[in-house]
Amino acid sequence: MLWSIIEKHLDEKQITSYRLAKIAGLSTQTVSALKTGRITNPRFEIIVKIAVALDIDLNEFKGTEK
Repeated sequence: MLWSIIEKHLDEKQITSYRLAKIAGLSTQTVSALKTGRITNPRFEIIVKIAVALDIDLNEFKGTEK
């Protein structure tokens, strides 16, 4: 569910997951792990970096943890 929110914004902004990693200052492995579901409960710091990179409100991620 977390990745679906990220993916929606990536599509809207026409940004690749590789580019997101670079903009957010994350490793491509971290973004890939989010995408594939290997990371299911990311650290708050990662969520903040993604929200800032995509210029979205943190509240969009509310309720996505499982």
